[in-house]
Amino acid sequence: MKLAMYQQQPILIQENHYRPILNESTVQALLPQLNQVLNLGPVQPLPELQELQAPVTTPRQIFAVGFNYREHLTELATQAPKSPNVFTKFPSSLAGPRPTVKIPSPQTDWETELVIVIGRGGRQFTTATALDHVAGYMVGQDLSDRQLQFANDKPQFSLAKSYANFAPTGPWLTTIDEVADLGSLTLSTTVNGVEKQKSSLAHLIFGVPELVSYLSQIVALYPGDLIFTGTPGGVGAGRSPQEFLHSGDQLVSRIEQLGELVINLE
Repeated sequence: MKLAMYQQQPILIQENHYRPILNESTVQALLPQLNQVLNLGPVQPLPELQELQAPVTTPRQIFAVGFNYREHLTELATQAPKSPNVFTKFPSSLAGPRPTVKIPSPQTDWETELVIVIGRGGRQFTTATALDHVAGYMVGQDLSDRQLQFANDKPQFSLAKSYANFAPTGPWLTTIDEVADLGSLTLSTTVNGVEKQKSSLAHLIFGVPELVSYLSQIVALYPGDLIFTGTPGGVGAGRSPQEFLHSGDQLVSRIEQLGELVINLE
């Protein structure tokens, strides 16, 4: 299934049309019991991308994973982590699939990522059972203000990645059963039509089961929690010379089968 939010109502997207879901008032409320029979309204024409909201509008927690692709480690001259390198993005940074983002500094960078959406919450999941707690996947963009991130000798991640609209997600939630081989999917980023990132999800150092299990050993996970899984090589800060986003740029984040985000910078 592909689940989205449109006009404050959850919808089921089916090819070139959609049907409203009448069981619940949000996609997030559906997540713990996606196997229930959905009460669907009449068929409607598919809305435009800019009309969709973030599929999960009020996550209790947004986790993010740094340094989870080897090419990203190489470009930043960083050693591979022994365990997932986790920080948080604050929920006030969440945005839908086509936001306008005000650039906070001349060192604003792009990071396209796979986002995991938790379905059934809990603690202490094994890697063998972790996928039972995953509702599905989305495209995410982990925008980053490198000027703030590296303002001190020791970098700070969470604040530098949590300005308004710094966490675009969507355009819909694709349930886990729709993705036969996650590792075969290609992630890409373009800025003004020029490709900046391209990699396979097979290159994740810590995959979906490992990340979900690892987090659940430490914190409780709740339905609708989001996990940004890291970005591959090709970020602006890793280029020589460095490249960053400017007012008027258009940033597009894509993952095969999962859709795309279109972000306009001002």
